[in-house]
Amino acid sequence: MSDRQRLVTARRLVVKIGSALLTNDGRGLDVDAIAGWVDQMAALVGEGVELVLVSSGSVAEGMSRLGWKKRPALLHELQAAAAVGQMGLVQAWEAQFKRHGRHTAQVLLTHEDLSDRKRYLNARSTLRTLLDFDVTPIVNENDTVVTDEIRFGDNDTLGALVANLIEADGLIIMTDQAGLFDRDPRQHADARLVEQREASDPELDVMAGGAAGALGRGGMLTKVRAARLAARSGAFTVIVGGRLDDALLRVRRGEVVGTLLLPEQERLAARKQWIAGHLKTRGRLVLDAGAVKGVRERGRSLLPVGVKAVSGEFRRGEMVSCVDEQGREIARGLINYDFEDAGLIIGKPSDRIQSLLGFVSEEELIHRDNLVLVS
Repeated sequence: MSDRQRLVTARRLVVKIGSALLTNDGRGLDVDAIAGWVDQMAALVGEGVELVLVSSGSVAEGMSRLGWKKRPALLHELQAAAAVGQMGLVQAWEAQFKRHGRHTAQVLLTHEDLSDRKRYLNARSTLRTLLDFDVTPIVNENDTVVTDEIRFGDNDTLGALVANLIEADGLIIMTDQAGLFDRDPRQHADARLVEQREASDPELDVMAGGAAGALGRGGMLTKVRAARLAARSGAFTVIVGGRLDDALLRVRRGEVVGTLLLPEQERLAARKQWIAGHLKTRGRLVLDAGAVKGVRERGRSLLPVGVKAVSGEFRRGEMVSCVDEQGREIARGLINYDFEDAGLIIGKPSDRIQSLLGFVSEEELIHRDNLVLVS
């Protein structure tokens, strides 16, 4: 597959749109621009793309509504601006998606939601369920309650973390610049657009030097760093000018617009590498011979019926070791159930999980995408 072909075949995308674009450089929400972006996103969804929108702009819109010309430095003032602005922001998105008959959902996240494993999995389940219901999630940082300088760092970082969260094929960062240039185009007339690089290329840091504008916190360097975060789960990143006509559709068609930053590995290989280097194991599952064969030779998920014993005190989403009946480690993976619940369903077919637990998190104890062979 060619590098640009990734954009054409992507089936799950995160689109992040920055404050300067959304508020027309601070003059209030640019409803016409929002309508245009929604037209494009609706077209992508119509082609079968699962899409999550990460929208900046709550603080900037709040500043506009409150008549503030300068971004406040005090935390409580930032939180107040975010609370005011979020009302208009979500209403604007909802109204435009409604023109296309699409439902939307507001999802507000904090850094704690994505650093705590259980909350991380709950957020992932919510977003995946919304996509399954053909709803467009609109994600923003919960600026009204966070206390760590009101940021993840910035919504570029949030976009990358959401791409990791939902295992997206790609992240599209729409900005007020045409893409990443080899030098700052505001200071160098001969600056050239960087069309494509690997996200890990250290030269990008030099090219992306410089601060953000007055409305947002993320400059070009944060976008490069976001691309590296997205690359951890194998996602590509495109940095593209949001004011370019049909920017999203042109990216999707594989046109050479903006800057394409590529992961070093394909998505699944990158995810497996992340799992293999994960935290220490929290428990152990003993697999019967059939399960060992299915996991090792056929690349299957691990079902409860193939597990003979469980030990350790692990929580949903933590790493466990999978061993055969002789105690030899076969694989490691991220488990879908707490140790108490796992103990109740092992050795049983998946269609009995509901009756045994009263709920079904997943049919598998460990999905094959979260399972790495070690021998």
